[in-house]
Amino acid sequence: MTVVGRGTAGLEIEAVRATEVVTAVSIETTEDELVIRLVDREVRILWERCSPVLAAATTEDRRRAELSPGGYGIHWPTLDEDLSIGGLVG
Repeated sequence: MTVVGRGTAGLEIEAVRATEVVTAVSIETTEDELVIRLVDREVRILWERCSPVLAAATTEDRRRAELSPGGYGIHWPTLDEDLSIGGLVG
């Protein structure tokens, strides 16, 4: 949604466009990548592109990924790493 209004100088200004929230239905970890399943597609991301912490982590630590109840983010408890789904697939 875009909102247009008038600024103090009478010029039209455009407010920041509201972004749609992206949530995951499920996640899967492989040795090489994180698999995120959205309602309409599947996204595969190499660990090196997720974060430096995950790139350096062991396969066992990566496997401990937990999808948040609302599907908004992923938490790795042994790494103290949290990433949003929107940030990963956006």
